[in-house]
Amino acid sequence: MQRLSGLDASFLYLETSTQLLHVCGVILLDISTVPGGYTFAGLKAELGARTEAIPAFRRKLQDSRFNLDHPVWVEDTDFDIDRHCHRVALPAPGGRDELAELCGDIAGIPLDRARPLWEMWVIEGLADGSAAVMSKMHHAGVDGITGANMMAQLCGLEADAPRPGRDESAESAGQASTLDIAVGGLLAVASRPAKLLRIVPQSLTLLPRWVGRARRGEAMPAPFTAPRTSLNGTLTSHRNLAFTQLDLEKVKTVKNAFDVKVNDVVLALCSGALRKYLQHRRELPDKSLVAIVPVSVHGKSDRPGTNQVSGMFTQLGTHIEDPAERLLAIGEHNSTSKEHNETLGASLLQDWSQFAGQAVFGTAMRLYSTLGLAERHPVVHNLVISNVPGPSVPLYFLGALITAMYPLGPIFHGAGLNVTVMSLNGQLDVGLMSCPELAPHLWDLVDAFPEALDELVEAAAARS
Repeated sequence: MQRLSGLDASFLYLETSTQLLHVCGVILLDISTVPGGYTFAGLKAELGARTEAIPAFRRKLQDSRFNLDHPVWVEDTDFDIDRHCHRVALPAPGGRDELAELCGDIAGIPLDRARPLWEMWVIEGLADGSAAVMSKMHHAGVDGITGANMMAQLCGLEADAPRPGRDESAESAGQASTLDIAVGGLLAVASRPAKLLRIVPQSLTLLPRWVGRARRGEAMPAPFTAPRTSLNGTLTSHRNLAFTQLDLEKVKTVKNAFDVKVNDVVLALCSGALRKYLQHRRELPDKSLVAIVPVSVHGKSDRPGTNQVSGMFTQLGTHIEDPAERLLAIGEHNSTSKEHNETLGASLLQDWSQFAGQAVFGTAMRLYSTLGLAERHPVVHNLVISNVPGPSVPLYFLGALITAMYPLGPIFHGAGLNVTVMSLNGQLDVGLMSCPELAPHLWDLVDAFPEALDELVEAAAARS
C-alpha cells in the first residue's frame, strides 16, 4: 500500500458536492492520423493496453474505520477500462459552444471513489471531423507536473510510435488489509508530536518576517487582501469552461522586448483579459486583483506525496490601464513574490497539511459551503493561475495528432475562476474553468485573451 500524504489527502477532505477537486483537460485530436483508421473500440483498446503498464492509472483508495491517518492507495485488482473510458456524441452543429457545454457538464460529475480516480470521455461529432477527449483526474492523485507526465505516457512523437514499456521505477500500490491500514495509521499519528515540535518554531517566525518584508516592500500580497468581484462567491455544482489558443512566438516576442519571464507575460494576458471583462461588467476594482500561482517544488522538497506544490500570491495590476506599464509592474511583483515564497520553504505547506483530518476538514468545508461563508469574509485571493510547460514538438495521443490540449484546473469557494495555460508545439493553449452562476459569460473573458496579446505585441513593437 502507499499512504497518501497530508496534502494529497486534503484534496479529498476539502471536496464537497459543489467543490469538486479533479483536474480536467480537453484534448482536440486529428483522428485522420490514426494508423489503420480511427474507431472508438480501437482507441479504447489502446488506452487499456497502455494503462496496464502505468501503475498510477490502476490504483484506488482504501480506508478503514480504525485508521487514524490518511487513506492509502492500493492496486485495483478488478480494473476494467470500460469503467473509465466513455463515448459520447456532440450535438449539432458541433462547434466550440456545444463542446464546452458538454465538457462543463462532465466536469460537474464527481469521480467514483470506489475506482481509480480518473476517467476519459471520447467526444465525437465535431463539425470539422475531429474528435475530442475530456480527461478527469483527481487532484489527490496528480498535480500539474505529475498529471502532465501521466498524459505524456499515453502520447508519442509519431502516430505509430511503439507503446512505452512498463515503468519499473514506478511501484505498484500493492494490497492492504484493514489491520495494515490501522496499524500504519497508528504509527504515523504517534510520530506527529515530534513533527509538530519541528515545524512550529519555524512557523512562529512566519508572521513577523512577513510584516518585516511588507514594510520593506519585499512581500507578496497577504491573504484576505484581494478586492471582491462577481467571481468571488459560493460555488454551485455546475461548471462552465472556455478555451482559446495563442501564438507562443508572440508571447516570446513580448517576453524578449520587455526582458521578463514567459510566466510574467502569461499573468499579463490574464490581467488584460480580466480588466476588459470586468470593465464591460462595470465592476473593475480600483485595487489590483490577486492571483495565487501554484509553484512546483519537485526536486526541492523531500516530503512524500504526489502533490509537490506551494502557493505564491501575486498582484495582477488590473488597475493599471497601460499594457506595457502593467506588464512591467507584474514582472516586478512576480519577482518579489517568488523570492518571498522561496523564503517560506519548499515543504511548509506539505508539513502542515500532514495534520489535516477528514473529520475536521470535511465537516468544516461542508459547513462553509452550506452557510455561504465565502461571501462573508474578505476575499483570500481572486483566482488561480497555473502555467504548465509542455513539449515544443507535435504529439500524438494514442495515434491521433493533438491539435490543442486545454488544461482545466479546479475552482474553490471564494475563488471561482481557474486559468491554466500549457505550451505545446508552438502554441499556448489556455483553459478557463468557472461556475456559470459566477461567470455566466465565460466566453467573453476567454475571447479577451487574444486582444490582450495583441496589445502587448503592439507595446513590444513600440518599445523595440
